[in-house]
Parts: sequence; C-alpha cells; structure tokens
Amino acid sequence: MYDQVRLTNYSLVSLCFISFEDFNSGDCQISVKKSAAVRPRSFFEFLLQSSAMKKTSIKSIAFIIDGNRRWAKERGGGAAYGHAKGVENVFDILAVSHELGINDVCFYVFSTENWKRSKEEVDNLMHLFAYHIESELPQFHEKKVRFRVAGKRDMFSKKLQNLIERAEKETQKYKKTIWLCASYGGRLEIVEAAKQMQGKRITEESFEKALWTSDLPDPDLIVRTGGNHRLSNFLMWKSAYSELYFTKTKWPAFRKRHLLKILDWYNKNIQVNKGK
Repeated sequence: MYDQVRLTNYSLVSLCFISFEDFNSGDCQISVKKSAAVRPRSFFEFLLQSSAMKKTSIKSIAFIIDGNRRWAKERGGGAAYGHAKGVENVFDILAVSHELGINDVCFYVFSTENWKRSKEEVDNLMHLFAYHIESELPQFHEKKVRFRVAGKRDMFSKKLQNLIERAEKETQKYKKTIWLCASYGGRLEIVEAAKQMQGKRITEESFEKALWTSDLPDPDLIVRTGGNHRLSNFLMWKSAYSELYFTKTKWPAFRKRHLLKILDWYNKNIQVNKGK
C-alpha cells in the first residue's frame, strides 16, 4: 500500500519530464515552487521527505563526520578547505534534522586523539570552531536552538571556553538542540565520570548523570560518513541501543537526500525494543 502523496503547489509541467528510470535512481532534478523551509531537490526526494516526516520515530540522532580531508584532497584542496566545508555542512544537516522533527542532533567534530594532529591543522580547527559559534549564535536564537558542547573543555583556550559557556547559557531555554562532541573521547568520558563518583553509591542512573553527555537522549541512530565501519571512541555509554549506519559518502558531500534515504531505511526496517 503506497502512501498518498499530495502534489499541491508543485509545477505539473516539471513532473512531465521524469522518466521511470530517473525516478527510481533518485537523480532527477525538478524545478519546483514550494513554500516549505526544507525544499526537495527531486520528486524522489520529495517522496522520501514526505515518508520521513510522517513516520520517523527518531528523536535523537548522532553523526560521526568523517572524510573532510579526503574529500578536499580529491578536489586538489588541503585539510583547511575540507574542514571549512565540513563545518558548513554541520549546520545544513542540523537545519534539515530539526525540520524533520529530530530535536537532538549530535556531531562528533573533534576527538581527544585529534589533538595529536599538526599544530597548523588544530589551530585552524579551533579558529573555525570559535568563528562558527560566534556567527551562528544569532541563528540559534532566531530558530530557538540550544547549543551544547560535550568534551574535555580545559584543553581549549580560555577564550574558547568562555565563548562556549556564553553560547550555552544564552540558549539554555530552547528545546531543539545541537550537540558538538569536541575534545571528546568516549572512554575518557567514562573515566572522568568514575572520578566524580568515587565514594558515592553507583547505579546506572547516578553514573549517567556524571557523564558529559548526561542530558543527551540516547541516539536512536548513529550515522558515520566516509566509509569506515567503527565508532572511533564515540558515545561508548550512550550508543548501547543505537542503530548504526555507515555510508561511503564523505561528510562534505553528505546532503539532505542521503539523510532522507537513511531515515526511510530506518523507518521501514528497524524496531528497537531494548530487550522487551
């Protein structure tokens, strides 16, 4: 039984040139006029978006954003170019996720191991981090998005720590959330929580409250881009019941259509009962 699809506000002329092959491949590009904030780029994407918005039960999603440097190298660029495009895409995918009703969106942007990279690359990443927090803050207020950072913050400069704290404080009243795992490692998160729990009665609930990600709802789905099939020390505690999805698409090339296909796959195939 197919879901009924409403084509109101779409140009009928533009639909007349879609071949059956194009429709199946999802590569057809359609010129449409639609007032929705998230605009489908093709009829195939429109169908996926319609399905995802009506059916998805996902409320929390996390992304391991891998492939920035390889994507840039393929285009003759350096790491800085790849990271700049990757950061831009974080906010594009955040907007799409929120439009689709996913309130908590988490991005693994910088691991504790990443501090071992060259000083030039790390300095560039810290600059990008600070620049985008500052520049996106008005948008967070406009779109009512809460900003959160999970990680070992004392490894950041004092200036960046203050900027993170200011952004978190100013946006704490909002419901929709962007989580950035930065200077983050899943094992270190557990170790740091264990230190806080010394001498206290430990239960799963009390221990979880000591985690950097204590307020993050367990992700229903974790998506890793870039082709590798591993978690790379990401959300060791919170990922216990998360569904994992791995794609070869490198992060800067990851678009709304990719996310919609993943959500459509999740909606049709996944049923999480957590042992019940």
